[in-house]
Amino acid sequence: MNSNFPALKLRERAADKPQRTEGRAATKTRILAATEKLFIVHGFDATSLRAITTEAGVNLAAVNYHFGSKEELFAIVLTNRLDALNLERVRLLDALEAKGIDAALRVEQLIATMFLPALQLARNPERGGSDFLKFLGRAYADPSPFVSGLLSERYAAQDSRFVQAFAKALPELHAHDLSMRLHFMLDAISSTLASEDARKLMAGLAATSADAVEEDVAVLTHLAPFLAGSLRAKVNQPGQQAAIRAVIASA
Repeated sequence: MNSNFPALKLRERAADKPQRTEGRAATKTRILAATEKLFIVHGFDATSLRAITTEAGVNLAAVNYHFGSKEELFAIVLTNRLDALNLERVRLLDALEAKGIDAALRVEQLIATMFLPALQLARNPERGGSDFLKFLGRAYADPSPFVSGLLSERYAAQDSRFVQAFAKALPELHAHDLSMRLHFMLDAISSTLASEDARKLMAGLAATSADAVEEDVAVLTHLAPFLAGSLRAKVNQPGQQAAIRAVIASA
């Protein structure tokens, strides 16, 4: 695994070990593809090894041989996709900070930095492909403690870089408030990416664009201001409290 990320507490033997025969390599590829396909639709908990072996056309012994367990298999599937995303996010953040962040629109730029790599990977069949946004949405929206724990541990350093950058951009927010808002924002966008209807709307924006750059601009100039507004919003104001209390009193 890439040295930029902490080692998985799993065997990882199947991630880099050369296969003895082309047949074994093809079997491993089918298992990974089947796991990713089923994960996108059903999530971790509802995807059984039996379903994976049926989809891949292999027996359970093949999964055990190549990956050892369901958790090991899913760890490889998740990190194969998400390591590249997180490395690219940090590379882009480094470049933005070196160039200089826009003083007035730094929150929008940071949001774009988080999501631009996902849009680019979704156009690259070798690194992400057309299902990448669905995969990304499912991964970060999946309720499984295994998935959330894996992502939290493996990408903690990268996440911390962005939290620090947002803290500089929003100095008026208490650390707890910022953490809560970022959590809500990421949960919302994960659910959006996992939604077929939302992706169709995004595709509609992209369809009006002349090239890949303009496509990303079209999507991000709708997405970034919307999310930035949620991070900057004044909350828990007296008038807001009174309005909410009126609703509760009528319940």
